[in-house]
Amino acid sequence: MMQLSFSPSMRSLTISSSNGFTDLMKIKIAARPFSYRTLFHAILILAFLLPFVFILTAVVTLESVPNCSSSLGCLGRRWGPSFLGRADASERLVRDLYMILNDVNTAAIPNDLELPDSFSQLVLEMKNNQYDARTFAFMLRAMMEKFEREIRESKFAELMNKHFAATSIPKGIHCLSLRLTDEYSSNVHARVQLPSPELLPLLSDNSYHHFILSTDNVLAASVVVASAVQSSLKPEKIVFHVITDKKTYSAMHSWFALNPVSPAIIEVKGIHQFDWLMKENIPVLEAVENNKGVRTYYHGNHIAGAKVDGTTPRMFASKLQWKSPKYISLLNHLRIYIPELFPSLEKVVFLDDDIVIQRDLSPLWELDLGGKVNGAVETCRGEDDWVMSKHFKNYFNFSNPLIAKHLDPDECAWAYGMNIFDLRAWRKTDIRETYEYWLKENLKSNMTMWKLGTLPPALIAFRDHVHPIDPSWHMLGLGYQIKTDVERVKKAAVIHYNGQSKPWLQIGFDNLRPFWSKYVNQSNDFVRSCRILES
Repeated sequence: MMQLSFSPSMRSLTISSSNGFTDLMKIKIAARPFSYRTLFHAILILAFLLPFVFILTAVVTLESVPNCSSSLGCLGRRWGPSFLGRADASERLVRDLYMILNDVNTAAIPNDLELPDSFSQLVLEMKNNQYDARTFAFMLRAMMEKFEREIRESKFAELMNKHFAATSIPKGIHCLSLRLTDEYSSNVHARVQLPSPELLPLLSDNSYHHFILSTDNVLAASVVVASAVQSSLKPEKIVFHVITDKKTYSAMHSWFALNPVSPAIIEVKGIHQFDWLMKENIPVLEAVENNKGVRTYYHGNHIAGAKVDGTTPRMFASKLQWKSPKYISLLNHLRIYIPELFPSLEKVVFLDDDIVIQRDLSPLWELDLGGKVNGAVETCRGEDDWVMSKHFKNYFNFSNPLIAKHLDPDECAWAYGMNIFDLRAWRKTDIRETYEYWLKENLKSNMTMWKLGTLPPALIAFRDHVHPIDPSWHMLGLGYQIKTDVERVKKAAVIHYNGQSKPWLQIGFDNLRPFWSKYVNQSNDFVRSCRILES
């Protein structure tokens, strides 16, 4: 508060503050008789000086208060020093801090700088050692860079562990396969002919709906078949042709022999039981399996070949996925030989083993493919920008002259997993020959044209032979897109867990696994004893 006081003799006027400060102003009045004229002049002088005195007093008062209580008070505190020609200490501090941070950002971090392990330790050391602002800024920058490196390394380690988890066989599924194989050798019912002799003619009856499934995963096959039969409006019209390898044949046969899915018809056949699948008919695949460079790439040390410098986690994950051994499996390439393996069939639906059928698929056999061979969902457009944004440039190396000459990087890709094939139209084409030619060229180039599986050569071989079908028939991405729209999943006819996070693995997504697990036969003794859903 400002105080005015007159001396006893009325010859001086003193203006002071009540905050303990010294007198702000003292005015001496001439020693002459007091008059009203003198009083009038004194009042005029005070009227002129008081606004300046008020401002000075307000500034002094505000500086003595830690926090301003109103926006007007804060405005006075900010403008007061500038008005009086005094620099604001907080503004100077900010400017100095900016200068220090800018300098530290471009300077090299001292080699002898010892970093604390946590922020609380940094604060403690700062108090004890009385660090200046520059040293503190250096330590903060070094700590942030260290933590960024550790986070990056942890992310890549996580991706590597996920890759190993995705390419391994869960102990529950391994247990199931062993139990079923043992049952095949000891239980006559597990060896019963599939299908029964009287139903054999139906395996080539084109009035039925024929599904082809190629897999060595018994549990996955059981879910595909069960979901197809339960979702069908005409299950009695379904014929499943399940193809597996020699080591899995006994277990696969045992499962479907002991767990019939009537009224649907099931045929289980091993690769070794197809007369056509001789080495002389598939020389390229034989070369793929025996090529030393290919086997080293897919079966070699994945850690040693995994370079993380100059790459993003997403690119690193893609490189690891390319190294999955399944991509050189004959079971994976088998789809290109369907017309030869099933010479009597005219139209089939080919399914991957990581799909679930949620709707009746019989309308697919009524689709007019317009003379095309392959009815498939295109993956270059859709609601999910991540999953449905695939063009040829996502699969091929366009720095290769042969690829650049023959392909368009912006051409739309399509999906394997659920395809309706017109085998009559297929047999009139050179699709298989084109597929094998490009496989050979890729081997000659030391796999520099592409690295990811069977889809790239198929994208070339089926060019101009694909008929796009509605995306609701086949929804993709459930194996790598955790943010998949669950409502869209419920409406899709077929959902596809393409990607590493398969629903039978621990790394599968918990919010998407129930759509698959509800078709697992949990009443089966082997499923329960092998603790399938717990492994």
